[in-house]
Amino acid sequence: MSAAMAGHYLAGLDLEGRKVVVVGGGTVAQRRLPNLVAAGADVHVIAVDPTPAVESFAGITVSRRRYADGDLAGAWYAIACTDDPDVNAAVVAEAERRHTFCVRADDARQGTAVTPASGRHCDVQFGVLAGGDHKLSAALRAAMSRALAEGSLSVDDAAPHAPGVALVGGGPGDPDLITVRGQRLLAEADVVVADRLAPPELLAELGPQVEVIDAAKVPYGRAMKQEAINEVLVAKAREGKFVVRLKGGDPYVYGRGFEELQACVAAGVPVTVVPGISSSIAAPSAAGIPVTHRGVTHEVVIVSGHVPPGHPDSLTDWSALGRLRGTIVLMMAVERLDRFADALLEGGRPADTPVAMIENGSLPTQRVLRADLAHAAEVARAEGLRPPAIVVIGQVAGFTDAEHAAPAE
Repeated sequence: MSAAMAGHYLAGLDLEGRKVVVVGGGTVAQRRLPNLVAAGADVHVIAVDPTPAVESFAGITVSRRRYADGDLAGAWYAIACTDDPDVNAAVVAEAERRHTFCVRADDARQGTAVTPASGRHCDVQFGVLAGGDHKLSAALRAAMSRALAEGSLSVDDAAPHAPGVALVGGGPGDPDLITVRGQRLLAEADVVVADRLAPPELLAELGPQVEVIDAAKVPYGRAMKQEAINEVLVAKAREGKFVVRLKGGDPYVYGRGFEELQACVAAGVPVTVVPGISSSIAAPSAAGIPVTHRGVTHEVVIVSGHVPPGHPDSLTDWSALGRLRGTIVLMMAVERLDRFADALLEGGRPADTPVAMIENGSLPTQRVLRADLAHAAEVARAEGLRPPAIVVIGQVAGFTDAEHAAPAE
């Protein structure tokens, strides 16, 4: 610890129901509000021109006016974060008189408190003070958060996660695209039941004590696979284990996640769902293709290709899709792309409608093939398109750079 910070005493403030005054409504205030509200503080913001984010922040009181002496009456804690040094100094002076701790954002040395770079892992909060070096404290906070989420930094006496099941979306393939919450729960798992499309790098980071079950190899045969997965989730949770069901994409986008939730609920097993980034949106994005664009398309339809048009199990109205003008995203469609294209053409989609086929979206092996609707299946066969792949149909599929993506008037 540097000499400059030797005089500071780290403490956690219990602000539940207690008045906190924030003078200033800019980006500094905007960053401080979430933690104050999460702590249960009675937050009062005084600002001449608060940002829209500050003004609309739920759970606070905003007064659009200048600070006046006496505004800190009854406050337990204050933050002076205007762009006027004189106003900030006046707030600190009033705080001194009232024995109220006050952070001065523009010159931390002139305040009576400093705000650490803080983070949270499970029920643990931590803060970093780096002698006023905000970049260093933020970097250390980020490193600690990452290490705690990955499990490389742990507390030996930390209580294990309560038994239950978490359905976690692993994202489109790149391990960096799992959510922070998903990564944290994965690091706490006793058992991980993983899909084929779940990012394998995430499994490699697990400790040797974690039991990893390949969902593709769960017994009872293909027809019973989902039922068997449900049984494994319930059985392991009943053994007192915390089970993470790790899926590719999002659990509720063709991931049968709701079936697994139903099985857990029926068995009385606690279950939570952690959304993931769906490849239906992420793969086009990784390829530089927006699924919506102002003046071009106002709708996106995500369609499963696991059964062809005309199949008795199909729930898709292909003729209606053919009449749409917006974006269609086909998932699991590689094997039957010719049949889907024919159905859309019969429904009225123009033959020259742009098509983009994205293989291994977000991964280093990502590949993008382009064609029109009439020739998409032919191009896919000639180029050896392989699953997992996302097929984007519509005007946006023709976008290749910012110039071509200029908004229509």
